[in-house]
Amino acid sequence: MSCFCRIFKLLDTAPEVLSPATPRRVDGPGRIEFENVWFAYNRVQARKRDANGHPAEVAPEPPTEPDWVLRNVSFTIEPGETVAIVGHTGAGKTTIISLLLRFYDIQRGAIRIDDVDIRDMDVAEVRRRFGVVLQDPFLFSGTIADNIRLGSEWVTKEMLEQAAEDVNIGEFIRSLPGGFDEAVRERGSTLSTGQKQLISFARALAHQPKILILDEATSSVDTDTELRVREALTRMVEGRTSIIIAHRLSTVQRADKIIVFTCTRLPVRAAS
Repeated sequence: MSCFCRIFKLLDTAPEVLSPATPRRVDGPGRIEFENVWFAYNRVQARKRDANGHPAEVAPEPPTEPDWVLRNVSFTIEPGETVAIVGHTGAGKTTIISLLLRFYDIQRGAIRIDDVDIRDMDVAEVRRRFGVVLQDPFLFSGTIADNIRLGSEWVTKEMLEQAAEDVNIGEFIRSLPGGFDEAVRERGSTLSTGQKQLISFARALAHQPKILILDEATSSVDTDTELRVREALTRMVEGRTSIIIAHRLSTVQRADKIIVFTCTRLPVRAAS
């Protein structure tokens, strides 16, 4: 099969995760609940759906089954809390984020936002509630404003400027010849790693998410830049539900809760 055939086959693939016929609307403060969640990647393709379009639950295999990524995971994140998720590589930290954003659906249990199962919500509506900052920020060709706005025309100039100030990148942007209209090359090649990360912080904050997700957002910056990034993080998480995945102790030590993921078959519990 040629490369082009593979690309077209991928583009023609029907999405596995669908919105229900009559989605429920949620307008709460951002409480997150995982209740007895089981998930395995190798079972995603084989799942069936019930009459309402929900993925049918699959009974878990015996505890010795090696394919479960998450087994009986339960925890709650209250509105406004900052929760850190830590653990070894492969323990399931990033999987938690993928499930929250409904990139995949779980096989058993429930994930709720403000007491509503996310499978009962419109997929786009679920994802609009989140602001996500990843380890490797991607900046595209365009202006700094374009990279922060990310195609959302409702994000005003004032919102851009306020978000930049809140994450300590406003002064740098104003020092550029074009300000917010300064051209950015592909992948932000003319900017430092710290500057790119702070712009990605502003991008998340400008969209005013109810829930903020930071996935290893400080791991790629140097020690000197980390102080500015940490100050930006403090401002970002204030007043909103936040989930931080990190290895650095300095990043997670101010969290309200720290959830430790291990590679054992014991249920995951949140430790205050």
